[in-house]
Amino acid sequence: MEARFVRDALILGLLMAIGPFAIDMYLPALPTVGRSLGASPDLVLMTLTAFFLSFGLFQVVVGPVSDIVGPKRPLYFGLVLFAAASVGCALADDIYSLIVWRVVQGIGAAAGTVIPGAIVRDMHTGLKAARLMSLLMLVFSVSPILAPSAGSLLIEVAGWRAVFWFVAAAAVAALVMLAALQRETRPPADRRGATIASSLAAFGLLLRHRDFLALTFVGGFALSSLFIYLGNSSFVLIDHYGLSPTLYAIAFSTNAAAVFGSAQLNGWLGKRFPLWRIVQVATIGHAAAMLLLLVLVASGIDRLEVICVLLFIGYAFLGQIMPIATVLAMDEHGSIAGAAYSLMSTLRLVIGAAAIGISSLFADGTALPMVAAIALSATAAFLLWQFTHGRTRAAVERAPAE
Repeated sequence: MEARFVRDALILGLLMAIGPFAIDMYLPALPTVGRSLGASPDLVLMTLTAFFLSFGLFQVVVGPVSDIVGPKRPLYFGLVLFAAASVGCALADDIYSLIVWRVVQGIGAAAGTVIPGAIVRDMHTGLKAARLMSLLMLVFSVSPILAPSAGSLLIEVAGWRAVFWFVAAAAVAALVMLAALQRETRPPADRRGATIASSLAAFGLLLRHRDFLALTFVGGFALSSLFIYLGNSSFVLIDHYGLSPTLYAIAFSTNAAAVFGSAQLNGWLGKRFPLWRIVQVATIGHAAAMLLLLVLVASGIDRLEVICVLLFIGYAFLGQIMPIATVLAMDEHGSIAGAAYSLMSTLRLVIGAAAIGISSLFADGTALPMVAAIALSATAAFLLWQFTHGRTRAAVERAPAE
């Protein structure tokens, strides 16, 4: 694999990981933040919710901006804003100031999450885009695999404020890499005619494009199965099964590794099978593993090893669904790649947030409600693909494989 291809994956993957690092490293600090600032648990959780809201909503702004001015300038702005807000978080002396700075931090993080996906579409389509997107996921996987443990260690050694100093330094390092190593992928000639009005028109076009919406929702429901796990797993694995925080971190990292590790097979698979076929098989495998888990748990086989094995298998299939469904959805929208990727990301985040909220209504500390919600999300992705894959297959077979 050529060195430039790997270098692009490293730079873009690190840019995408900046925002999630601010989430995953911060999670172990929540109780400490409450004690330090004298805040109630609901206000402390608001610092997390505030980040998610601004992070999700601002994505629909930054994507079209990248179509108008090119991707590098909004990335510069986002990284600078993120670094400054991180310093503000580190210096906050009350919970309300921290909430405000977290809102600003989420706005800055949105650029690093959305724009790398648009850059991938600017540079490649078809199999090459799927390979690059899978490599991005590998770099991106550093956050959910290592960040919680790294955050715990950093908090223990230097306190919760050190998390924000760390992510501020990471943003500065990413800014230097962006300036020195990443070329502009959307020159002025490709931006002619890109305006706010055209961006709004692009959103209208995308919201009427059945293939784009179908693939976005297939990925959104599949990803929701992971979001539900993230939102409920600590209560189930620690309180119900009695895992220590360290063992929970290992279980958490193992499932994350299943997603991101299996994604690295996409380049090999894409050379042998049509991309639509890979998604078809992956949605079947994903749903089958999660439904089998539901049947076993509902029948009384409430064993930790059963849950761990079947979740690992199910999330391994997710590693095929997410990057390839993203590439297929973007394939026909190169001229509005920023708008397309930002809308896709926001819709998937909304679906995932809704899934977490609905599943939390049924949570009782046992495994069954979590497993049932995961299985329903995986089944929804499978059924949606079955209803739409004929149209998607036809579109993909017309598209260049590169």
